[in-house]
Amino acid sequence: MTDVLFLRSDDLAGLATPADYVSAVRAGYESHGNDGSAEPRTKLVSSEPPGMCTGYFAILPEVGAMGGYTYAAGFGDRDAHFALPLFDAESGELLALLDGSSMNPFKTGATGAVGVDALAREDATTCAVIGSSAQARGQLKATATVRAFDSVRVFSPTAEHRRAFAEEFDERLPADVRAVDSAASAVEDADVVITATTATDPVVRNDDLAEGVHVTAMGQYDRGKRELDAATIARSTYVPDLRERAFQDAGAFLSAREAGAVDDDHIYAELGEIVGGHCRGRTSADEVTVFDSGGTGIETVAAAWMLYRRAKSEGLGETIEFAPASEALTGE
Repeated sequence: MTDVLFLRSDDLAGLATPADYVSAVRAGYESHGNDGSAEPRTKLVSSEPPGMCTGYFAILPEVGAMGGYTYAAGFGDRDAHFALPLFDAESGELLALLDGSSMNPFKTGATGAVGVDALAREDATTCAVIGSSAQARGQLKATATVRAFDSVRVFSPTAEHRRAFAEEFDERLPADVRAVDSAASAVEDADVVITATTATDPVVRNDDLAEGVHVTAMGQYDRGKRELDAATIARSTYVPDLRERAFQDAGAFLSAREAGAVDDDHIYAELGEIVGGHCRGRTSADEVTVFDSGGTGIETVAAAWMLYRRAKSEGLGETIEFAPASEALTGE
């Protein structure tokens, strides 16, 4: 039998700061850019009962780990459960099984922050956040570790939600954090824009974006959804997490492509190619950059590896036994 460490969400809570997640995820994208491999999510959809079963995985040799998320949503269950197997990238040994729900906003936020660090101006001081969910919170927590913002403006359609978001982060961050009554007001003259919504149609318009802005769009990993309009994509230096994912489910890019605003060659580079030093990031102060973050196994494995090592050193979790195939298949 093989001993595997099982880590519950409450084992993982408080193990790492947003900055720790950013550091781990940056290492993950560097590994992917150098010698790793990852594929976009596989999503199987059921119409009756309505739901989906999905997963995405990565091998990160420089990090030393491989694995990824698998989860289901719908099918009569009003919730989702994120199972995360983690393997040793050299031996192939199953090391841990994580309940990955609690780390989700942190690792996703860290990915956005790595994108900001690679593509936003160094002197960026003003941030706009469109959305007020747990994912939007995760984005701002992480992004505030890579840029020193003086001002943050947040817009969400529900006034109560955007006010609560602003109050929380006005206490948390040294920046002046304010709720505003429109997306246009939020992004006006902003240096960094973060969209974290479930919108079907664009929540940010090209005409409202200043020269030199960086946009992280993380809520549009669906062919039928787009947070940015075609003009923004066409204007931008466009960087997805994975090139292949952009053609699969990056709604804003696909919409711009179908409209003839961009072609396949509009993709500048994957994030890992920039973090790994194979492509330059921002090249000018007035350049408009977009990072399209739809979720990959890269940040998932990198964050899980960091959490696993910390949990193990602190004696957290419990050991469960898995039967290796050599035993299970032979019965010996």
